Amino acid sequence: MIKITNLHKSFGKNKVLKGVDLLFDKPGITAVLGPNGSGKTTLIKCLLGMVIPNDGEIYVDGKNVARQWAYRDQIDYLPQIARFPENLTVKELLKMIKDLRPRKADDQRLIQLFELEPFLDKKLGNLSGGTRQKVNIVAAFMYDSPILVLDEPTVGLDPVAMIQLKELIWEEKAKGKTILLTTHIMGFVEEMADDIVFLLEGKIHFNGSLKGLKKQYGQPTLERTIAEILKQSKVVISEAVISEAVNSKVVISEAVISKAVNSEAVINEAVNSNQEKALITNNCSTNH
Repeated sequence: MIKITNLHKSFGKNKVLKGVDLLFDKPGITAVLGPNGSGKTTLIKCLLGMVIPNDGEIYVDGKNVARQWAYRDQIDYLPQIARFPENLTVKELLKMIKDLRPRKADDQRLIQLFELEPFLDKKLGNLSGGTRQKVNIVAAFMYDSPILVLDEPTVGLDPVAMIQLKELIWEEKAKGKTILLTTHIMGFVEEMADDIVFLLEGKIHFNGSLKGLKKQYGQPTLERTIAEILKQSKVVISEAVISEAVNSKVVISEAVISKAVNSEAVINEAVNSNQEKALITNNCSTNH
């Protein structure tokens, strides 16, 4: 169980999270969505202990995680960009992770699933983006922790690997896990998610079922629902968000886009993301 109460986070004068309250008390898949700068990345990093909130509390399994690190062993994390040493081979990387996190690991099954055997002795820096993402998936899924956090898990995957990833996520859901994911692919969300948390300008705009969200806004698809939310909220959309909407064929009227600017929130989230130093153990293991 994850409980977040009155969470606030600012970077300088810019308030990124403004009193967020959330409760994940049942197994299933929740998609954390929102335009760039809405605070979703900061929210995830607060949960992982990578960003310290200014105010508020986070509880995992009933325990306050403030200044605590052992709780991370209950979380498996797939970052959007895993910064592993590029001079390591795939085999060396997985061995290092297992040495740092000495628990039962299911890496061999996952290596076979994603057909990574030919790449085990190759250096990470020489792998294609899709193959590196498969390695990242193995590193994130090879432990059996009750909480799974997936940040843009589909990046770089071919159709076959995408199907394998979906089946893997469904397997984890069937085990009764709490799974949080972020993605810009709305079709993936519609297929995978049970619930939606939608953030706007650092606040929870919607928290409920996918079906309930579409019904509330009277739209047949999630893409059109998100476009309607942005239209009604009259939020300022960054150029990146507009580009993503066009690429995914979301129809957003000119009335929605008051001005395409890089807001302070977008800049802060980008800077914060660039400063992230991913731990070899995917930021979830305890120090040994």
